Amino acid sequence: MNQSQNPGNNGGDDVESTRNFADEILSSDTDQLSEEDQAAVAALPAGNALLIVRRGPNKGSRFLLDSDLATVGRHPNSDVFLDDVTVSRRHAEITRSQGHFKVKDLDSLNGTYFAGARVDSADLNNGAELQIGKYHFTFYSSAKEI
Repeated sequence: MNQSQNPGNNGGDDVESTRNFADEILSSDTDQLSEEDQAAVAALPAGNALLIVRRGPNKGSRFLLDSDLATVGRHPNSDVFLDDVTVSRRHAEITRSQGHFKVKDLDSLNGTYFAGARVDSADLNNGAELQIGKYHFTFYSSAKEI
């Protein structure tokens, strides 16, 4: 039987393609901040934070967290508007209290992930990885004291 007769035998091309794709994803996750993003983080006023889309739709987008409550979702009035079907209309909220930030899932269909694990809520610290639907964020807080 030759390769065209057995679709399950493709000479290992799919395995190699998958391996290459996985390597590309891993290397993109470890990319450092661009100079522009570094400047944006450094310029954050005291008590504020920034979410940067590291992977997914709108990669590179930044969302300023400058209030005590930020809504996250597919609803057009969300503070962090994520226009994708993998995001619930009212997916999560990020709260700020005394300069500390916390994410809370609002019983979304696909969940909210912190450091790769599904969570109901989690404290956000500098460099924290957050996933909402297809969006993968890194959280950065201001280094300036309140």
